[in-house]
Amino acid sequence: MYDWHVLFFDSGKLVLAAVLGGAIGFERETHGQAAGFRTYFVVSTAACLMMLLSLHMEELYRHLDMNKSTVRVDPGRIASYAIASMGFLGAGAIIKGKGTVRGLTTAAGLWAATGIGLSIGSGYIYQTLIAECLILVNLYLVLPLKGLLPHRMYSILSIKFRNTEDRLLLVRDILSEFSMLSVLHTCYEHNVSARTISYRIRVNYTDDNIGPQVVKRFLEIDGIETIEWTESDVP
Repeated sequence: MYDWHVLFFDSGKLVLAAVLGGAIGFERETHGQAAGFRTYFVVSTAACLMMLLSLHMEELYRHLDMNKSTVRVDPGRIASYAIASMGFLGAGAIIKGKGTVRGLTTAAGLWAATGIGLSIGSGYIYQTLIAECLILVNLYLVLPLKGLLPHRMYSILSIKFRNTEDRLLLVRDILSEFSMLSVLHTCYEHNVSARTISYRIRVNYTDDNIGPQVVKRFLEIDGIETIEWTESDVP
């Protein structure tokens, strides 16, 4: 007969691990990091499931006589091997571009599937079903809500003026007109032979549509030769 007290206690662990992991991911996501709420949620839940499996594995072989059986149980072996082997699959699912990383949630899902398979094979059906439900609810329901939450993004604004007059104060004044945008650092280049001066400004912001607005505002200034708004790496 199944011990419902153990099931209730293990379910509480899974829920708590999901909440705590998701809270860390939410904080990271608001700061523009690629691994956000969904990734941390899946990883934390699956890690808890693997640890429960390791701890309960001893119960499967408790009836064996230590003096007559060759079975020796190491509670940490399952988790260590599962994590090491899944890393190859997870790495293949991650694609890194300039300023963006794609596939982290997929890699986390592969890692979670490893724990689900191990747990089902060992007979821990109820705990696995609870973890599966938590992960699926997170993957299906959280994604539509992400667009409603503010998150920080990073870009590089490059401006080249046709003369060597210092325009840094003017550039900063224009950027200050956008309250959702913050200047992180500024670099400039003075080309004497071409008689141009260029500014490369790294900014962060919380409005997806602010890039075209900034470019349109700078196009109103005389003397601009080129202007470029490109995605930047997350610091």
